[in-house]
Amino acid sequence: MKPDEPAWTPPPKDAAQPPAELRRILRLFRPYRGRLAVVGLLVGASSLVSVASPFLLREILDTALPQGRTGLLTLLALGMILTAVMNSVFGVLQTLISTTVGQRVMHDLRTAVYAQLQRMPLAFFTRTRTGEVQSRIANDIGGMQATVTSTATSLVSNLTAVIATVVAMLALDWRLTVVSLLLLPVFIWISRRVGRERKKITTQRQKQMAAMAATVTESLSVSGILLGRTMGRSDSLTQGFAEESERLVDLEVRASMAGRWRMSTIGIVMAAMPAVIYWAAGMALQSGGPAVSIGTLVAFVSLQQGLFRPAVSLLSTGVQMQTSLALFQRIFEYLDLTVDITERENPVRLEKVRGEVRFENVDFSYDDKSGPALSGVDVTVPAGAGLAVVGPTGSGKSTLSYLVPRLYDVTGGRVTLDGVDVRDLDFDTLARAVGVVSQETYLFHASVAENLRFAKPDATDEEIEAAARAAQIHDHIVSLPDGYDTLVGERGYRFSGGEKQRLAIARTILRDPPVLILDEATSALDTRTEFAVQEAIDALSAGRTTITIAHRLSTVRDADQIVVLDGGRTAERGTHEELLRLDGRYAALVRRDTEMAPAAG
Repeated sequence: MKPDEPAWTPPPKDAAQPPAELRRILRLFRPYRGRLAVVGLLVGASSLVSVASPFLLREILDTALPQGRTGLLTLLALGMILTAVMNSVFGVLQTLISTTVGQRVMHDLRTAVYAQLQRMPLAFFTRTRTGEVQSRIANDIGGMQATVTSTATSLVSNLTAVIATVVAMLALDWRLTVVSLLLLPVFIWISRRVGRERKKITTQRQKQMAAMAATVTESLSVSGILLGRTMGRSDSLTQGFAEESERLVDLEVRASMAGRWRMSTIGIVMAAMPAVIYWAAGMALQSGGPAVSIGTLVAFVSLQQGLFRPAVSLLSTGVQMQTSLALFQRIFEYLDLTVDITERENPVRLEKVRGEVRFENVDFSYDDKSGPALSGVDVTVPAGAGLAVVGPTGSGKSTLSYLVPRLYDVTGGRVTLDGVDVRDLDFDTLARAVGVVSQETYLFHASVAENLRFAKPDATDEEIEAAARAAQIHDHIVSLPDGYDTLVGERGYRFSGGEKQRLAIARTILRDPPVLILDEATSALDTRTEFAVQEAIDALSAGRTTITIAHRLSTVRDADQIVVLDGGRTAERGTHEELLRLDGRYAALVRRDTEMAPAAG
């Protein structure tokens, strides 16, 4: 984060989250409604087949066995076997389709969140821990897997089974059905209480998992390991991680046990219901009530047992859905993030970019609470010319360079490219037109060739080698055992700072942008390495509009124009010689560099 950018304070952990709308969740399944309709048909067919089995059993007990009708007995037994086979086939097909739909929905969610994050401005990533972002995509969406792959189907399946079973029970004996369903409202109330409790714990658990992911990402990166080892903090980092993990253990146990005794009570009561039915039927018979046949009683208990399984599953599904709402809320938070930097409805596309850049009375603030980072900056950089921006730390140098590729948008005035406001250009034009080489060079954990091709995926091997030669890194690459197939390592740590910078320059040469921004590209290098990298930069800058953010003034002496920023305002401008004669801020900076040079040597 830049010195002039305000720090971001995360919201309190108990901050209320916006309610997740059920309709929004259901919309996730809309593209797959055809497949879900097939699942619905399979569910309905499976439920109808399931309730047929007790009726076949009743006929066996009341008719086929007492009357000795072996032919009927055989048909009824085969019918029961057939229902089991059909149920199994329907179940496999239902699982296949529903799991496929669920995984596609998860794919859509992951892709949507990733695409949304790709559109977010740079400010979002300077204010959000990387581990938090990773946790939303991995843990939160991963935690919804059971919900989106099986819960929806389970809900429909169990609801259909319950309805079909209750209808069948009523057809057998309505009085016994009333006895069986007396406690159902109590069970529903208990499950809703448990669901709300688990939802609250799940929200806390996911936040704790995000905190752990952030700790791991920061402390186990190459930079984190180096810092921890050199500062002697490895033990304290381990202790801190152990404390985070301990908090997660507590939340996992609470999530697992929340409402467990209450749900177990429901299971016990339901398991005891057959005894209650037998008792009720016997008492009715003793008191002179209507007799219930053995076949009807056994078939009814069989249906009741068949009812309990989907009923308990339905209650558990309700609990699971309430728990999953916490995960959906966290995902929807990211999907609902405001994208500040967007492409206009009918953007301007420039096929040929000359490279003239203008800052016209530019103002910029990172937010309403902080002061202006830039104020009234008015600078013109002709096509092919070089502009150097210098000034003390926090003067707004890097901020100014961020405005050209629209990493941020101005809050006042405008920045133009070939006379067109950069906010009116399409993203592709801007990406092709502006290349950035920064002090913090980023390389992927991939081969050298793959890192270079990131700038131009269709680049030939010859083009890659030519770019590497221009950046004066080709000879070093071919000296490696695997040449251009050498893995650069995590964040490029297998290469020195100067080598990484030259790889970044080669990547930009391959991109061939007409406008080049050099954001203190050599400030972290020693004098000898800086000289080698500067030669590569000079080759890269030739014929391009170049904006150089400079820390060491020795790199900007030949710039066509030098602008000195102070407090976000233009303090001086001119060539190197003109500013020396002015004997102002720039001259003071040059004297400071001259005095520091012997000490650095």
